[in-house]
Amino acid sequence: SPHEVTYKRKAPSSEYKKTFSITYPKIKAATPALSRKIEALLSYENAFDLTLAEELKESDWLDEATYEVEYNGKGALSVALSIAGSAAYPDGSTKYIVIDTKKGTRATASTDLTNTNGLIAKLNVMLKKEIAAAIKEIKADPDNADADTEQLFANKKFGASDLQSFSINAHGVTFHYDYGFPHVEQALEPAGEFTLSWTEMKPYLRAGGLLAAVAR
Repeated sequence: SPHEVTYKRKAPSSEYKKTFSITYPKIKAATPALSRKIEALLSYENAFDLTLAEELKESDWLDEATYEVEYNGKGALSVALSIAGSAAYPDGSTKYIVIDTKKGTRATASTDLTNTNGLIAKLNVMLKKEIAAAIKEIKADPDNADADTEQLFANKKFGASDLQSFSINAHGVTFHYDYGFPHVEQALEPAGEFTLSWTEMKPYLRAGGLLAAVAR
């Protein structure tokens, strides 16, 4: 359940930075100790290298931290943690965390996936299709005449590290790819979300893992 806290900065740089809000996910698991363990995995400070003390005293970037529950069942919890703030320009970031609610541990590519080379190859096929469609759309808009699509999409491909960013729901697994466009070009950035159904994922699920249990 959500628990929103509004914090007041001690010396804000402007009237628009006097406060910021953080909505914490409060967990009620089998035991208080397990609840605390899961809440620690859902810490904004850990996920984003964010320090509450600095935001209160030294930094005034953060405007809001929120979360969204994408799946909660079969002993699995999938949460998207998001932060939004502004300095020279508005910016934000989202991290995806999947947790075994019986153990209080995080599901990762190393704990839950197998045949990762095959999975990466499959995701790269999907990535190339998205890139081709994005380039076509960008070039079709006269406002994007100055956009260098060759440079924007240079060396964009799935690697082992990109498998770490995934979320789940009742239908399957979504891998989230960060194209890393510069801020001035972010409006041109594709979604970078590639979903495989649980049936499609079966060849890549490690036996005994949390995702394999959800897929059953």
